Amino acid sequence: MNKKTSQALRRPNDPLMLLLTSLASGPKHGYALSKDVEDFAGVTLSPGTLYGAITRLEELGLIAPLEEVDRRRPYRLTTNGAQVLREVTSEMRRLADVGAARLRLATGGAR
Repeated sequence: MNKKTSQALRRPNDPLMLLLTSLASGPKHGYALSKDVEDFAGVTLSPGTLYGAITRLEELGLIAPLEEVDRRRPYRLTTNGAQVLREVTSEMRRLADVGAARLRLATGGAR
């Protein structure tokens, strides 16, 4: 994975990260991915962004297409995609934990 893509995946609102997160709960086609992302992240992906991200994730080997169903192409998370999602979410969790701890120190324990 190139450095630019690797850095993009470290942003929680990046379309690639949002789609990997959505696919972690099971295969979905484009529209279902878009609705799921909107539901859990409050982010609306334009069709260009959605399908561009799908193409990029497929090129990176992080997702794979499944057989078409009713003219819709579902995608699934690959083993590599699941590993990348694990690593990135772990890094995000560490950052969030450090940020929360520092805020508690700076505010004298208040949340």
